Amino acid sequence: MKLRITFIVLISSLICISSLYLGPKVINPFSMSGLDKEILFTVRLPRMLTAMLIGIALGASGAILQGILRNPLADPYILGISGGASLMAVAGIVFGFGYAGFASVPLLAFTGAIITGLIVGLISYKKGAFWHGRLLLAGIGIGFLFSALVMLILGVSTHEGLRRAMLWMFGELSMSDWDNIPYGIFFILVGLSIALARVKALNALMLGDELAWSLGYNPSMERVVLFVSVCLMVAASVSLGGTIGFVGLLMPHIVRMTAGADNAFLIPLSSIAGGALLCFADLLGRTLFSPTELPAGIITALLGAPYFLYLLRKKEIIGG
Repeated sequence: MKLRITFIVLISSLICISSLYLGPKVINPFSMSGLDKEILFTVRLPRMLTAMLIGIALGASGAILQGILRNPLADPYILGISGGASLMAVAGIVFGFGYAGFASVPLLAFTGAIITGLIVGLISYKKGAFWHGRLLLAGIGIGFLFSALVMLILGVSTHEGLRRAMLWMFGELSMSDWDNIPYGIFFILVGLSIALARVKALNALMLGDELAWSLGYNPSMERVVLFVSVCLMVAASVSLGGTIGFVGLLMPHIVRMTAGADNAFLIPLSSIAGGALLCFADLLGRTLFSPTELPAGIITALLGAPYFLYLLRKKEIIGG
């Protein structure tokens, strides 16, 4: 077990660090010119940190949701949170409202995600209990509604911000800068800390509500606390880089096959692996068709979808 955990951490760290120096222009860390330093610290480092933060948030959120919903196909975006974030951000980009320049886009996205999370949570809460089935259905319904509204805005818009809005929705990281990173670190760390503090309760929830009750945990309250942690992390990730799929769906499965299902290991390792995957996707996106860049969200979908279908066939992760 220790060897497998060490392997995941080392490989993930190597991928993240390599993404700093590799790309259309390869930087030699032992012999950097002034231009190399400018590229490294102004462009690539904030971009790598942004990718890591988003991957950490999505990987951890996917592991948490698959536990509280007891659904191996649960994904951070299944709760509709990304739909609310996208709606607010796209509206801000296309219609030009906001008061803080570029910083208004992450702010709008974060606000939309939090409001959506509250709406989904309120719909799911009934008769003093937090119903995970209603949570799933409410998230799907609200997600479809907000996606339709986003398409409506894009369909009727002739604004020059249309291309920018489309790139943001696909997970474009080229606009990453230092200003938004501290806020992302704060909210993601808060959400991750809440989840790690409740890993024993999450392990109990995965075994069923009756067993969780017998072990002294209130399933409804535990789901509320864990749902809040997911909302904080997903809201921060979407505000940093748009909607990026498959990270939260795929990485918990890969880590679970390697390190087991104990959430004390699954959540942190899924977050680390998620950060590495997104750094790798961003590296491919800016290198393959240079000088044209592909959004990281497209790369994760191209990498993740075939592998996930392979898992469905090979490992039968949904039974049957």
